Amino acid sequence: MVNIAVVGCSGKMGYYVVEAITNRNDCKVLFGIDLYVNNNYDFNVYKSFDETNEIPDVIIDFSKPSSLDGMLTFAKNNSVPCVICTTGYSKEQVAQIKEASDKIAVFYSGNMSLGINLLIELAKEASKVIGNQFDIEIIEKHHNLKVDAPSGTALMIADGISETLEKEPQYVYDRHSYRKKRSENEIGIHSVRGGSIVGEHEVIFAGHDEVVTISHQAQSKEVFAVGAANAAVFLSEQKPGMYDMGDLLASKMN
Repeated sequence: MVNIAVVGCSGKMGYYVVEAITNRNDCKVLFGIDLYVNNNYDFNVYKSFDETNEIPDVIIDFSKPSSLDGMLTFAKNNSVPCVICTTGYSKEQVAQIKEASDKIAVFYSGNMSLGINLLIELAKEASKVIGNQFDIEIIEKHHNLKVDAPSGTALMIADGISETLEKEPQYVYDRHSYRKKRSENEIGIHSVRGGSIVGEHEVIFAGHDEVVTISHQAQSKEVFAVGAANAAVFLSEQKPGMYDMGDLLASKMN
């Protein structure tokens, strides 16, 4: 049984994470961390790690960048692996996370969906075969409240594909100001914002007289919570280092 601490347990994603863990028989929530103490849970919720003497097997973080320092200090002092799902970190904070991985196992991914990470692996394999002969375009769609564009996931996809290409590609986000034909080394990235779309990503490989498309749709935010729970169970058995969904997928394929 893997005992998990959930940082940001009173938020919307924190609720989904707690629910995902509760529905499993190989892990449980030991305690939560949140500035807002939710008394509806059947486990203790603390405002900070300084308030608890409980030591979990793994920490799942779906909170805010401001929680990073306290969490990493606790994790390193107690040798607790961390599944970090929060986004919006500064370059300095990302460096902190990588530095912490020298002492503890850290699972860090911009998207916790197994499906989207499978899409990235499939897109990379497709790119190895046809990427130099086909034009590559990425389309991402999200709800109308999302403020950043392109999405971090779209950039994850583009970065994954870039690793497989012979020439370093140029990311092009907006074509309306371009008055020239598409260059061979472009990866076009396009954003759509509307309604309550949870998240849709599509990779288009467009060649001469044929098009290959790989796509993924997230129907609810629960898929990210399930991915985080999977990552926590996986990470509980790992040595110090940096891990991501690619490692988790590889473990399931072996």
